[in-house]
Amino acid sequence: MGYFCDMNRKLKLIWDFKGPDALETAKHHCIHLKEFTQIENLAYYEIDHQQLNEMHTIAFVIVDESVMKIYRDALKPHRGELAD
Repeated sequence: MGYFCDMNRKLKLIWDFKGPDALETAKHHCIHLKEFTQIENLAYYEIDHQQLNEMHTIAFVIVDESVMKIYRDALKPHRGELAD
């Protein structure tokens, strides 16, 4: 679990990885996401991956809307959505 974030709307920033190596690539991307949060001292709720099928896995970070632009501008997620 990530660091505590103040109350705000939560956003899920998503990176899509496709192909036979998608799962391993997404797992590796999560390592870099965690490193980024430590280096930049940024709060987050969760960093993880989810295999959608054999050929499509996502890596994601859930953050407060207030810090979304920092993540978006530095890391260029493929898409985003409201988090639960």
